[in-house]
Amino acid sequence: MRSLGILGVGLAAVLALPAAFAQQSPSLLPPAATKEQQAAVPTVPQPPASPQLARADIEAWLDGYMPYAIKTGDIAGAVVVIVKDGQVLAERGYGYADVAKRTPVDPQLTLFRPGSVSKLVTWTAVMQLVEQGKLDLDRDVNTYLDFKIPPRDGKPVTLRNIMTHTGGFEEAVKNIMFYDPAKLASLGDYLKAWTPTRIFAPGTTPAYSNYATALAGYIVERVSGQSFDDYVDRNIFAPLGMDHSSFRQPLPKRLAATMSKGYTLGSGDASKYEIVGPAPAGSLASTGADMARFMITHLEQGELDGKRILQPDTIRTMHDSPLTLLPPLNRMQLGFFETNINDREVIAHLGDTQDFHTSLHLFLAERTGLYVSFNSAGKEGASGSLRTALFEDFADRYFPGKAPASRIPAKQAAEHARMLSGTWSSTRRSDTTFFNLFELLGQLKVGVGPKG
Repeated sequence: MRSLGILGVGLAAVLALPAAFAQQSPSLLPPAATKEQQAAVPTVPQPPASPQLARADIEAWLDGYMPYAIKTGDIAGAVVVIVKDGQVLAERGYGYADVAKRTPVDPQLTLFRPGSVSKLVTWTAVMQLVEQGKLDLDRDVNTYLDFKIPPRDGKPVTLRNIMTHTGGFEEAVKNIMFYDPAKLASLGDYLKAWTPTRIFAPGTTPAYSNYATALAGYIVERVSGQSFDDYVDRNIFAPLGMDHSSFRQPLPKRLAATMSKGYTLGSGDASKYEIVGPAPAGSLASTGADMARFMITHLEQGELDGKRILQPDTIRTMHDSPLTLLPPLNRMQLGFFETNINDREVIAHLGDTQDFHTSLHLFLAERTGLYVSFNSAGKEGASGSLRTALFEDFADRYFPGKAPASRIPAKQAAEHARMLSGTWSSTRRSDTTFFNLFELLGQLKVGVGPKG
């Protein structure tokens, strides 16, 4: 269920009344029922308890859920992993990594492209260098660059702005994704070739930016003295035992052999391998098993199998630094998005390439992680809807919320509707290119009906 309010029924107090009354006035209690009388009383059925998040139950649930979902959605294959309390509860592959060869998805070996979930690795790398005193989240990024990002309204961009997507950059689609690896420039050359216009002052307006994330990856290169690929290999993947993960494009041969094909439709032809221009923003290829290790590390305060890549205080900073310029709804954290559900604190990131569609959710208090990736867009973009449905259904099954206490009064609901009325535009937009036409056509108009 979706969490809409808090239910307070004073149940404990009500249940305590008979015992208290018995102590004060025992003579007024009815005599105990005989066995015959007890047998005549019909048993009131009790509501079923919530299923326990255990290996047998989650595997059975997923095996009943996923095959039908991907078949109905015309999706070639998917991988799902669940972790809890530092352990892997489920690693399941469904469908095919290569439809033509009938190669099944193997959660241990099959690589998927998680798209923008890659950013979580980039932010982890940034925070490692912050811990070492080599980076300052609130310093002008030009301090670390060999080219200049101009200020906007007199304010420079900081890494904190970049990690909360408030750097103010307009949407940039130039060379973001293509198929010819010969067109792939070095990270520095990619960033210097064209800097998106700053359409907002930094720190004022959330506007998601792949360019800015790539900028953070380049800063990792500049400060560490290593290529971005080498840095994450040595400082994140190697200590965590993520042996089947890489940002490199094209993939190394040992990994390319088990890379899943990508599809628009599972019933269609396979696509070519996608090259991501701003690599730190989305070029990761990884297995479900490796992503399980990454989730466990974040849920277990930066440590896995005795190897620590971040200090607990740094992990807490990443997970609990909400963007305060927005009201206390689901907001940006430091690299993660709040996605709270059923009164549970959840942080997450989604990711999309043309063919692969992914989500990663961390239930913080429950020390539980859910990762799913599809290798096809599916019929009518089914994979996008499925990853949301899986997250919500998983939460409702294993971490249900309280029932709503009451409905919002009609007068208050009408006032809320009036507050939302108007014409709305996305802040993730391009103001200075022809793509601005799409923004004008895509504006959302909200009005209030005669009944509120």
